[in-house]
Amino acid sequence: QVQLVASGGGSVQAGDSLRISCTASERTSRTVAMAWFRQAPGKEREFVAAITWSRGFTSYADSMKGQFTISRDNAKNTVYLQMNSLKPEDTAVYFCAGGTIMGEYEYWGQGTQVTVSS
Repeated sequence: QVQLVASGGGSVQAGDSLRISCTASERTSRTVAMAWFRQAPGKEREFVAAITWSRGFTSYADSMKGQFTISRDNAKNTVYLQMNSLKPEDTAVYFCAGGTIMGEYEYWGQGTQVTVSS
């Protein structure tokens, strides 16, 4: 069973940057792709970005391009989400997920809270 642990969330001011992390207990064929999702209060969970371990292919939600950057450190089994120019509407619980291909995620982390104050 692959375990994903998200960390690095916190409370920041609008305009600040924050990097959150997701560490996988292992990298296997079941977690070829890793992704970040977020869920704001009262809203549905939405896709943020995804990356593959092997070649680092990335995919972003259109609304996140340019503001968020996903990256990975294979040696640490860790995926990062760098978030810049944060706005109050970026406030959400951010979840990491892993799956065999982009778009299909079987494993989910517990989420990390990001709160942006104006």
